[in-house]
Amino acid sequence: MRREDEIAAEIREKLKEKIISVEVPRERRIFAYIKTEALKESIKFLKDMGFKHLSTITGVDMEDGIELIYHLALDGSIELSLRLKVQKDDLRVPTITDIIPGAVLYEREVHDMFGVNFEGHPDLSPLILPEKWPRNIYPLRKKYALERLRNLIFKEEDIE
Repeated sequence: MRREDEIAAEIREKLKEKIISVEVPRERRIFAYIKTEALKESIKFLKDMGFKHLSTITGVDMEDGIELIYHLALDGSIELSLRLKVQKDDLRVPTITDIIPGAVLYEREVHDMFGVNFEGHPDLSPLILPEKWPRNIYPLRKKYALERLRNLIFKEEDIE
């Protein structure tokens, strides 16, 4: 079985300038930060290495963009978090559903909560937001405080 540092070295060698950083903070964990344009190539490469299971995709609202973290597992033994940042003025990344079909629901959820558009996704219709949810309001963005969201979504008579 390959060790974390060997996997990190393989990732650095394959992706070269597309890698921003690769770290092995502890046993069974790898963090890789990539340039946004390297997403599909990175996912294909990692899947070929054996990282076939996508646990989830996490979104984080940062000041200058939305960070996406793809949580991948290698035979249940090593967890790799593949991170990239999408600029808020251009919230588009390619879908990975053609590489890992199980990403379909995770991409829909991130689209609902953060407004990231996964280009080529087969169906970005709302997954978890209610039907009456206003368009272009993304509940996990920091600019929407809970009270403001409540006022945007519900009329006073709906609350009582």
